[in-house]
Amino acid sequence: MAKKDFYDVLGVNKSASPEEIKSAYRKLAVKYHPDKNPGDKAAEDKFKEASEAYGILSDKTKKDNYDNFGHAAFENGGGGQGGGFGGFSGADFSDIFEDFFGDFGGGGRRSNKRSSSNRGSDLRYDLSISLEEAYLGKKQNIQFSSSEKCTTCKGSGSKAGHSADRCTYCGGNGRVRTNQGFFTVQQTCPQCAGTGEEITHPCGDCSGQGIKQTSKKIAVSIPKGVDDGTRIRLAGKGEAGTRGGTTGDLYLFINVKSHELFKRSDENLFFEFPISIADAALGTTIDIPTIDGGKAKIKIPEGTQSGKQFRLRGKGMPYMRGSGNGDLYVQINTEVPISLNKEQKELLEKFREIENEKSNPSIKKFFEKAKSFWKN
Repeated sequence: MAKKDFYDVLGVNKSASPEEIKSAYRKLAVKYHPDKNPGDKAAEDKFKEASEAYGILSDKTKKDNYDNFGHAAFENGGGGQGGGFGGFSGADFSDIFEDFFGDFGGGGRRSNKRSSSNRGSDLRYDLSISLEEAYLGKKQNIQFSSSEKCTTCKGSGSKAGHSADRCTYCGGNGRVRTNQGFFTVQQTCPQCAGTGEEITHPCGDCSGQGIKQTSKKIAVSIPKGVDDGTRIRLAGKGEAGTRGGTTGDLYLFINVKSHELFKRSDENLFFEFPISIADAALGTTIDIPTIDGGKAKIKIPEGTQSGKQFRLRGKGMPYMRGSGNGDLYVQINTEVPISLNKEQKELLEKFREIENEKSNPSIKKFFEKAKSFWKN
């Protein structure tokens, strides 16, 4: 089967620049790389095809030969082609993939001496507060166990008068190369954890880690309007990094306790207010509590039905991000008396007689519908 034109394989024309050829190959290599397509023979073949095309077109001499003679320039050993991946001619295949993929498959560019693996761990602290505290905001001291930079060696991990030496395992690179089939990949050095340094004279107080365990006490500010489940990040308040690594963060997870009166939904508050049948029928004015500890008046009109809600604007929780407050919703629940004395019973009996005489419109309408249903 005739080979495809190398320019067609990469999807570029003959006038493409080296950068365009490289970019085109990178896209194909990422798409068809064997590690991303395990067991896919078709993808593997496309990957090899693209790699061969790039090996020829990325080399100026070979590209000129190919432009003049096509595939014939490399047949029968012509052009110096060799190896399973035609066109690379012994070039460092791993360097190409290091340049393209970074940490793909365990390889990658060399890390800085202070590897990110030396960063301190993030910590979590669960803090429970009341709804009133969530409304007002709160400042509180919290205490927890963590690590901090060793004061004896100032975080270096080495004894006074000594410093870290170059790692003997990786030669100070922080990375080591390993062969995996026809790939050469890089990995973090297991001895120095990517720092490129080795502690040969460890500090006696921290055993060369540069950190010590301690109990921390810090002041935290809980903003107004904080809700249950809110996470607050305190940068740099977590575990200290080893050997000069950066400090992790502390995350506060807020738990707002249930309130005996108010129920919350976002910035709005809800509660139920019981009133008597007489107050619901005749109307009244009631004082209701508010979350700030004050009172608000609500006028209950005559004939208020059980379940009716009244809205008090701006009497809810503060908006944590922004200004203003949510609303307070008060639901009226009509309480039916359970135990009646003789006088109350007589009055209600008299009231029922009057109701029957006047025939309440809604009740009358219901029974008319019911009678029609029974007839059918």
